[in-house]
Amino acid sequence: MSRIPEDLRYSSTHQWARLGADGLVVVGITDHAQEALGDVLFCELPAVGTRFAAGEQSGTVESLKAASEVYAPVSGEVVAQNPILGLTPERVNEEPYGEGWFFTLRPENPAELDALLDAAGYAASLGGA
Repeated sequence: MSRIPEDLRYSSTHQWARLGADGLVVVGITDHAQEALGDVLFCELPAVGTRFAAGEQSGTVESLKAASEVYAPVSGEVVAQNPILGLTPERVNEEPYGEGWFFTLRPENPAELDALLDAAGYAASLGGA
């Protein structure tokens, strides 16, 4: 059964977003997504300074089973990428909500977070998983 932390927002494409006290949004893939992918082998992350619209492809995750796109849950500019994933991409499997995060955005419109699913909505989208 997938873990779905209450303090995050979720996209229907299985990304999570955490708004920090600094106004920045940390982005990663959900526990459900990493379970479906299996052992993660490589993460292609967006370059710092890249701008994305909400829902735009912002990276790729490759595993033994498949490759999957990562989408920006909100519009904004990438201000950091997770350096850990270049050396140990398996952190996505081990800690999808911790050290397995992908990148940080400076959101153009923080209100876009309100359009994302809360934990209960995301669980319902998975069929109560």
